Amino acid sequence: MANLRTWIRLLLMPAITARLLSRERLLKQRRHAEAARLRRGERHRVHYFHQVDDPYSALAAAALPLLQARYDVEIAAHVVGPPPDAAAPERDKLVAYSRKDAQLLARHWGLDFRDGGAQPSPHDADLATRLLVAAAQDGRFVDEAGRISAWLWRGASRAAEGIAPAPALTTAEAASHIAAAETLRERMGHYLGAMFFYAGEWYWGLDRLYHLERRLQDLGAQRAGVSDLLYPPSLDLSSPLPLADAPAIDFFLSLRSPYTAIVAQRVFDLGRLTGAPVRLRFVLPMVMRGLPVPPAKRMYISRDAAREAYARGIPFGRLNDPVGRPTERGLALIPFAEKLGHGQDYLLSFMRGVWAEGIDAGSDRGLRKIVERADLPWNEARQALADEGWRRTAEANRAEMFALGLWGVPSFRVRDTAVWGQDRLWVVQQALGVK
Repeated sequence: MANLRTWIRLLLMPAITARLLSRERLLKQRRHAEAARLRRGERHRVHYFHQVDDPYSALAAAALPLLQARYDVEIAAHVVGPPPDAAAPERDKLVAYSRKDAQLLARHWGLDFRDGGAQPSPHDADLATRLLVAAAQDGRFVDEAGRISAWLWRGASRAAEGIAPAPALTTAEAASHIAAAETLRERMGHYLGAMFFYAGEWYWGLDRLYHLERRLQDLGAQRAGVSDLLYPPSLDLSSPLPLADAPAIDFFLSLRSPYTAIVAQRVFDLGRLTGAPVRLRFVLPMVMRGLPVPPAKRMYISRDAAREAYARGIPFGRLNDPVGRPTERGLALIPFAEKLGHGQDYLLSFMRGVWAEGIDAGSDRGLRKIVERADLPWNEARQALADEGWRRTAEANRAEMFALGLWGVPSFRVRDTAVWGQDRLWVVQQALGVK
């Protein structure tokens, strides 16, 4: 019976995901949402969920007045707590890395954020929470959240930052607001702070705000003169720029990561155009290392990856989840493919196969197709599947990635620069010396 259920899942998954993640379905949902809004006679309403001690929320808060000035939108603000443990399995690493990453973003966009190397004190965080909840309840959040957040992270005096005295709101009253806000966020289908929600879709922080802006512009919600984007996606290098003694790019990847799937070609193109060698540092997926991935997180990642893939013109959406045996077989062949000089071709073939074409890499038929179109001999590949040495390599890669303060994929290292995320390829370019 278990084998029958697995067979049915493998048979149906590509068709189901192709429909669920299709651009046509997304646009249809947007049309229905807009029609419903017009019937109700409502303004465009954006929900924003703010986590007080989250650096990404501090950056997003600074963007709120700009967003409201550019679009005819009502912003409903909600203060929430940190994500649950199941959604943040390496919380200490997440917290430490988020400060450094937010500092990178702040420098990139000219924003006011300073990583002092530690989280705000509990006393200051409690005061900021009460100030922000009071502002959300009084309709002052958009105007005051950026200033309060900047004060919290700088650690300066409230008077110097123009922060109002402590509100009459108690810690218990603020906690009640947070509990209600978290319930609302969970009902809407998410778990993080720095999240924008508009008419059925989620947008994370500054990195995804451009999707929301494009959607509002498509609806004609922009104010006069607005046609650009606040934080547009970075441009990839598009023409050869050979670098003398180009450093290597360590590319930490997982075969079960949709974000790895949509960035792999871009990484390889960057290496080809600059002459930087790309080293494939594969690791086992989180779920295969015993780390949980809640359903809401899986759903958001899939939808977000589909949206990002569309923006970059990358095929994606007809999935055949390679968890388990397909990933193990796929990883076993990376050293074999690299030995024959086709490591990148094989990785691209595998990722396109399981993330865009619905190929079952757990079957010989599916894996053979992936292997042979990467110009690799199938008979030799079948023999290479028996070599378990890849497990030691994957664990060594994981340990090195963790030592860099990273825990998720795709991640990258160039010399002493280490970053996480398919939306940080611009940092990799800068580390190579590409301006």
